Amino acid sequence: MFLMGWMVLLVVVVAVGYLVSVYNRLVALRNEVKNAFSQIDVQLKRRYDLIPNLVETAKGYMKHERQTLEAVIAARDAAGRALRAAEADPTKADTLKSLAGAEGALSGALGRLLAVAEAYPDLKANQTMMQLMEELRSTENKVSFARQGYNDSVMSYNTALESFPQNVVAGLGSFAPSSSWQIERAEEREPVRVSF
Repeated sequence: MFLMGWMVLLVVVVAVGYLVSVYNRLVALRNEVKNAFSQIDVQLKRRYDLIPNLVETAKGYMKHERQTLEAVIAARDAAGRALRAAEADPTKADTLKSLAGAEGALSGALGRLLAVAEAYPDLKANQTMMQLMEELRSTENKVSFARQGYNDSVMSYNTALESFPQNVVAGLGSFAPSSSWQIERAEEREPVRVSF
């Protein structure tokens, strides 16, 4: 009888230990998703910081393209607002979808700016503009890699949430699936073309 009591206690301790281990793994995976999103956040903020310098440099040459310049600034501001909303909880599908849409609009506006800038040879030859374009190109690549890392983290997290017995612990611990970064419109899939 005494031995049976110890065996029951051992089974309970092992079961509780396992549940705690599963819970902690889910927490770690959720934190990896948040960290991966913060990597996107860093690169997007860098991108947003480059845009005013790009617009200011272009402004001196493109006096008749005010509407294009204003569209870039408006798209940057909208993307910044969407990013701040997504920072609060990057696992929410609606905020991530809004951010992806705002980023697509910003990429489109930047693409139009760069297309118009092609018509200004002095602007294309401007050293500051060339340097900003190179920084933007580099940042676009970093954003792409950060998005890929984020989606990989989301996939690992969501797979763990759906697997048995983690799905039981996830349900008890109020873990919700996360959304991957998806681009819905075909034109948003194209990177910003930076060619000077």
